[in-house]
Amino acid sequence: MTLPATVERAPVHGGRTVVLGTVASDAHTWNLVYLQLLLEEAGHRVINLGACVPEELFAAECRRHRPDLAVVSSVNGHGCTDGKRLAAVLRADPALAGLPVVIGGKLGVDGRLSAAQVAELFAAGYTAVFHDGADAGRFLEYLGRIEVTAPERSG
Repeated sequence: MTLPATVERAPVHGGRTVVLGTVASDAHTWNLVYLQLLLEEAGHRVINLGACVPEELFAAECRRHRPDLAVVSSVNGHGCTDGKRLAAVLRADPALAGLPVVIGGKLGVDGRLSAAQVAELFAAGYTAVFHDGADAGRFLEYLGRIEVTAPERSG
């Protein structure tokens, strides 16, 4: 599988390296373009894996790039289900055990997730969950504090 060409800008002082992608079932890319631009404008380096990223490829790219954060964005409504599978692969890899991993977007087909579904994502290994319609400023604020080891309950 060939990864899409991406523009990787050097981070400004204090910028972080972020691996960005979707779950394997999500073919949408506009959300990834938006997040890449948002993150780059904030001074971060983005490795955009594109859409429909298989779990094993997502993990391999995280091992290769050694990012400060992995961001999973999904808008097809299957982010909760598919995101749990992705988190299981990432958390099973000892090299990625401490990597902060966040998920956001339209994560459920019925709209916002229930408290139980959010809890399932945290239990799967996500360090933050950003529901559909979450404020971009809260996401960027979280990014500035990712050295915090306790899970962030964003919603």
